[in-house]
Amino acid sequence: MSALSFCLQHQDPSSKARAGIINTDHGSIQTPIFMPVGTVGSVKAVSQQQLQDEVKATIILGNTYHLYLRPGTEVLQAAGGLHRFNGWNHPILTDSGGYQVFSLAGNRKLTEDGALFQSHIDGSKHMFTPESVMDIQRVIGADIIMAFDECPPYPSNYEYARKSMDLTHRWLSRCVNRLAETPDLYGYSQNLFPIVQGSTFADLRKASCEYISSKGAVGNAIGGLSVGEPEEMMYELTALCCENLPEDKPRYLMGVGTPWNILENISLGVDMFDCVMPTRNGRNAMLFTSKGVINIDNKKWEKDFSPIDEGIDCNFSNYYSKAYLRHLVKAKEILGLTIASIHNLGFYLWLVKQAREHIIVGDFQRWKNEMIPVLKTRC
Repeated sequence: MSALSFCLQHQDPSSKARAGIINTDHGSIQTPIFMPVGTVGSVKAVSQQQLQDEVKATIILGNTYHLYLRPGTEVLQAAGGLHRFNGWNHPILTDSGGYQVFSLAGNRKLTEDGALFQSHIDGSKHMFTPESVMDIQRVIGADIIMAFDECPPYPSNYEYARKSMDLTHRWLSRCVNRLAETPDLYGYSQNLFPIVQGSTFADLRKASCEYISSKGAVGNAIGGLSVGEPEEMMYELTALCCENLPEDKPRYLMGVGTPWNILENISLGVDMFDCVMPTRNGRNAMLFTSKGVINIDNKKWEKDFSPIDEGIDCNFSNYYSKAYLRHLVKAKEILGLTIASIHNLGFYLWLVKQAREHIIVGDFQRWKNEMIPVLKTRC
């Protein structure tokens, strides 16, 4: 059993993009990486075997809020943790549930101690504290555990953003202390990533980066972005955070985003991404491809018997035709949701793999600038 480690392997000469490798007790992760979101212990409409064999995922996410409510920590502990419960034998990262709790708005109360909230399932009341969230994530058994934070809404005024950031920092210290007091479960290392907050204010973001960096964690996350602010503002704040976070630790930008968002943020120095977009949009007939964005519901695809995407090295996306997938979507056949979701996830993993290869070759910035207009094209 050993703590998570990160090896920085290559730096693009014309940008801040970098390629590295994260080592965990459940396997290694080549960066930059996209992590499929498996909120309740599964990526919607996709099996673990498909994630491994078709999507080529090397790490997935779970969510503390949802897994705590259902199936609950008693079941997860009896199973021996989420890896054994869902059969995923590769790394898992768990979001602390902070974003979900704070998005409940009228159904939660925030205090210095933590957050009192009502379950969206049955209305029952629960309390999350930094300590309890660390304990829950221990039981879930994630390789990477996220600190409990407050994600302020956009827009927020300066005073609210400052108070929110300070509270996140105080909670982080409690998270660190709790993990130091408790052992890893299930015989492998569980590693904490703190989260930078500060809303859209540069001085707060810089102060937050400095504070969480002082904790000496094995990796760091950037939170509170992609919550409604303009894209250019997201890029500016991400660049600021990357400049003020340790170079020798992985950087995780939470909840981002579109394929072009990912490439732009890779160029700024981000290593890890997650987003529900590939599966959520796939279930609503939107496909991301190497030639642009497709609404597979459109009649223009009715007799298009070409593969979903010949431009990516994914057997799955080359096996089914656009016409067949459109037929499944129009017929509301469940298989259509699965094919669309697997394709989109496979595309995202292909994209970050391509980014990594261009970083290693040394022409990432040129490739990125050529690729983004294509990715934004509406086919």
